[in-house]
Amino acid sequence: MHIDIHEQTEDNLAQLVKRAVAGEEIIFDSNGTSVAKLIPLKQGANKPRRGGQWKGKVKIADDFDELPEPFMAAFRGEKRRCCI
Repeated sequence: MHIDIHEQTEDNLAQLVKRAVAGEEIIFDSNGTSVAKLIPLKQGANKPRRGGQWKGKVKIADDFDELPEPFMAAFRGEKRRCCI
């Protein structure tokens, strides 16, 4: 079903949603051009994510969060002449 968006679609939006959930394809047109489609969400689309898919596949180095002392000194505002 094609609906012109310049008509009073706000008044019957709930009805259009019900029709889309029932399986009808609702297409919104503007000046003769299709601009949007109202479709129901797929079942299970809002499932919560589960973790652990990368377990055993990624290794983080033991010194991952350690920075060289001259670099840390610069963050503390200490004036040092250094090369990293």
